[in-house]
Amino acid sequence: MNTPASHSATASRHSTPAPLSKAMVRRIVFSSSVGNALEWFDFLVYGYFATIIAKQFFPMQDEWLSTLLAIATFGISFLMRPLGAVVLGVYGDRKGRKAALTLAIALMMVGTFTMAVMPPYASIGIAAPVLILLARLVQGFAVGGEFGSATAFMVEHSASRRGYYASWQFASQGLAAITAAAFGSLLTAWMPPEQLNSWGWRLPFIFGLLVGPVGYYIRSHLDETPEFLALREARESVGKRPEISDEKDASFSNQWVNLLLAVGIVAQSTVGVYVLQLYMPMYAVKQLHMPAAASFGVVVLNGGMQFLLSPVMGALSDRIGRIRIMLTTSILMGTLIYPMFAWLQTHPTIGWLLLLQGTAGIFKAAYSGPMPALMSEIFPTQVRSTGLSIGYSIGVTIFGGFAPTIVETFIHLTGDKLAPSYYVLIAAVLSGLSLVVVAWRRRRVRHLEHVQPA
Repeated sequence: MNTPASHSATASRHSTPAPLSKAMVRRIVFSSSVGNALEWFDFLVYGYFATIIAKQFFPMQDEWLSTLLAIATFGISFLMRPLGAVVLGVYGDRKGRKAALTLAIALMMVGTFTMAVMPPYASIGIAAPVLILLARLVQGFAVGGEFGSATAFMVEHSASRRGYYASWQFASQGLAAITAAAFGSLLTAWMPPEQLNSWGWRLPFIFGLLVGPVGYYIRSHLDETPEFLALREARESVGKRPEISDEKDASFSNQWVNLLLAVGIVAQSTVGVYVLQLYMPMYAVKQLHMPAAASFGVVVLNGGMQFLLSPVMGALSDRIGRIRIMLTTSILMGTLIYPMFAWLQTHPTIGWLLLLQGTAGIFKAAYSGPMPALMSEIFPTQVRSTGLSIGYSIGVTIFGGFAPTIVETFIHLTGDKLAPSYYVLIAAVLSGLSLVVVAWRRRRVRHLEHVQPA
């Protein structure tokens, strides 16, 4: 029977970890994915119910301005992501992936709890929007370090199946999208508007609050990764304390090129979430005048594709290469996104929206499934959690956090309903170029290693 102590000892003695049992794989996948799923569920639910939240916490005479303030509060939380990425990323590289994961999900639960119980503006006045904003900032800080720590935790358990393990980061996002959209569709269709506006919109946040403690318990009882244990042993062998690494601090200063490439790689993935999942129900209702319940239901297809296909694409990337799959997806997305939106605008039906969302879901899975493993391979073990966290957080902050605000404002000012396609196209081009650079640098390293004299 493998105990935590025996597992740690084995990992310390061998650089290559022993094959994992199916039970251990399930624990690793669930514990690393639950925080990511909770994050995206909470964020997507906030976006889906933004118009109701706007009335509850940001009442204004101008309905558009009220909604914009609610969406902007959603975006402002992303400003805390880089700070959380630095703090929790460094914490994960010094104290361990497990410690960072446990702290991150505890902070996330604080934000979810606040959303679930916060009295409206009518009851406590200006304190309501201020406290909502603070809760979003705390959650933004927490999720800033979630991706890096969770991805590092996954990939450091298996060198040969990194793509498959890490793909569950985005499979869990798909599951979160399905659950959030299901809540939005069912509550909108079944609850009277008075009850939905009064208290019904809180039900998804209460559901998320019930999931959080399960994830916290499992994370707090996990073993540390073999790669981190080996790194800690190496530090101790040269007389360093495991929580302090001058080598790591010095080496991260040389990672700025990798950091920029990571930010570029994240662009297409995050825009696929914030424009093609989060914003689309609002777009379908306000710009295409579709029923709200039906528009939520269509997002389930997008999330379902992501949930089912991300592990498939991650596993495929372990066999044929990550860049090959992701670059192909960037080219297809950049080529097809404008025609799909143009056709949807001239044919605003549920059927065509269904086709767009299904196609976007396939592209999202094909690109995002291999992405965490590719990003983890850019950074060395000593700075992996920090590099992943900062790169992902900056990418999401720049391209994702304010995407709904930017697109909605552009449509409001210009009347051009094709604005979402422009945003997605820009992200696809940037990510494609970043992938080309990563591939070129890899070929260059292999060439130098081949020609270098023995």
